[in-house]
Amino acid sequence: MKNFSLIFSALVLFVACKDKPKDETKEVATVNTYSIEQFMGNENASANGFSPDKSKVLMTSNRSGVYNMYTVPAQGGEFTPVTQSDSASVYGISYFPEDDRILFRMDGNGDEIYKIFVKDSSGIKRLTPEKNVRALFQGWAKDGKSFYYNSNERNPQQMDVYEMDIVTFKPKLIYKNEEAMDFGGISDDKNYMLLSKAINTNDSDLFLLNLKTNKKTKINETVSKNSPEDFSPDGKSFYYTTDDNSEFSYLMKYNVEDGTKEKVLEKDWDINAFYFTHNGKYSVLFSNEDAKTKMYVTEVATGNELNFPEIDGQAISAARFSNDETMALLTVGSSQLPTNTYSYNLATQEYYKLTNVLNPEINPNDLVEATVVRYKSFDGLEIPAIYYQPKQATVNNKVPALVWVHGGPGGQSRQNYSSLIQYLVNHGYAILAVNNRGSSGYGKSFYRMDDQNHGDKDLKDCIAGKDWLSSQENIDKDKIGIIGGSYGGYMTMAALTYAPEEFEVGVNIFGVTNWIRTLKSIPPWWASFKDALYLEMGNPNTADSVRLKQISPLFHTENVTKPLMVLQGAQDPRVLKIESDEIVEGVKKNGVPVEYVVFEDEGHGFVKKENEIVAGKRILNFLDKYLKGESENSLDTKTAERIEVK
Repeated sequence: MKNFSLIFSALVLFVACKDKPKDETKEVATVNTYSIEQFMGNENASANGFSPDKSKVLMTSNRSGVYNMYTVPAQGGEFTPVTQSDSASVYGISYFPEDDRILFRMDGNGDEIYKIFVKDSSGIKRLTPEKNVRALFQGWAKDGKSFYYNSNERNPQQMDVYEMDIVTFKPKLIYKNEEAMDFGGISDDKNYMLLSKAINTNDSDLFLLNLKTNKKTKINETVSKNSPEDFSPDGKSFYYTTDDNSEFSYLMKYNVEDGTKEKVLEKDWDINAFYFTHNGKYSVLFSNEDAKTKMYVTEVATGNELNFPEIDGQAISAARFSNDETMALLTVGSSQLPTNTYSYNLATQEYYKLTNVLNPEINPNDLVEATVVRYKSFDGLEIPAIYYQPKQATVNNKVPALVWVHGGPGGQSRQNYSSLIQYLVNHGYAILAVNNRGSSGYGKSFYRMDDQNHGDKDLKDCIAGKDWLSSQENIDKDKIGIIGGSYGGYMTMAALTYAPEEFEVGVNIFGVTNWIRTLKSIPPWWASFKDALYLEMGNPNTADSVRLKQISPLFHTENVTKPLMVLQGAQDPRVLKIESDEIVEGVKKNGVPVEYVVFEDEGHGFVKKENEIVAGKRILNFLDKYLKGESENSLDTKTAERIEVK
């Protein structure tokens, strides 16, 4: 559960697994370099499901600069706008099961207070309360006549479970969540509900609730990580993952009638998701294998695994099936190329490309495929990391480098395409995305190693990453900085504060700098997870506050000696803007170069293209000036007017 905690980052990285990279040429490769506008000219687009007749696919895309909904023919073609917001982002949920109405959600420019809406032929209607109430879609009922959602309408700190029918749109409270439970699904016959309760940031208890008798049965017998996955199509059993007596999560089956359990599948990596398609014809399983998502689809009746075609030499990381199970929407991408969506006919094995998200101005051969490396930290612990090496880097053309720290606590740098990463690498910066101790995906022992030890051994892992970079023959060891978002932003500030001579610059993207305030200002809808987070980080209302103050960079800004850049969204509910305001004010007193960029219409992560362009450009300019040692490029006036720069 740590990766769902208070400070997870929107900046997620991904790579393929290879041996330690080597410089294979002494000649400097010829690489076309591209502007941030060209990289952000890539489209982010994701599929939200087929229409009931499978003729269309609902898509969410930022092609307009702001996320909106579109439809596209299931065999490919032009996008047709469904919404045309020019401010708040719109995220599609799905078509209605039996008609062309559409569910979607919006929040207030990143405040994460989501509302659920319906779009039909007469327009748009909000289905959940307007002010200060958060609602999250949780799935359709099997008969398609209603859907489930969480809402804190009754109590700001309790996410109750509601059912809403699609005729009257009147909500019905079906579970009053007075015990800080997390919803895990409802059986097709509506007789049972799965619930979980966090114990700490790794472990959780799992419960089966009989909705007819209100009897609640605890499933796990030991303190372990237990995650509900799905009910069997016949409703006689359900599946869950657990790491009981194991480093990694494996798949279990629980028989409802007699309470017996059986192990279904175990791998050498975490199994992190499992579900059945609408009528139970296929089961779909996902595992996290060395920072890469692997998908396995099995025909239930035969036990045969489906073999999907290889598409563009890239991995298929997800599939979303039509309700009749004849079609699937495939997610296809890599660390080098952004994710595209294909529709796939399971009978004919024909597939159709629905998106083409890479900006045609960019030659994919100029982009970099990442590799997984491992290095030893200060105490001999092996640290996995993801390495992006510029193609122009050689022993005779050494390049500057950045240690990149993911969000969390407990996140993971993984395999996926990142426009910001590719932009920096394209402009000659090597990037090592460290998965320091405390990262997910490498076993629960590794995951727990940073508990109440943040800013110490995890920071030393990042410094060891810098040392690994320094040992590479094509890296300029005197030009290595550190960058990260959210928890990674905290690690950036910890590095500049507690190890001020290790890195030459730091880029802090909405990072925590005062743990006492951040832990006290947890959004009310995360109250169910607060105690678990306190167990990992410490309780700010107890004697733990002494240690939390010691590890909070805000109280030690006098130590910072290297140039700092801070980026922040004003609407961020997780890391409040005051965190960044105060760290900037404190560091400036040292006479250290500080650049501060605030986006008034963003939250915890920047989603508007114009803001992403500004952020990327300012980061590169800052690095070119203070790390690479080149003169700063100019920002065009129109772009600069959209941000507050301090």
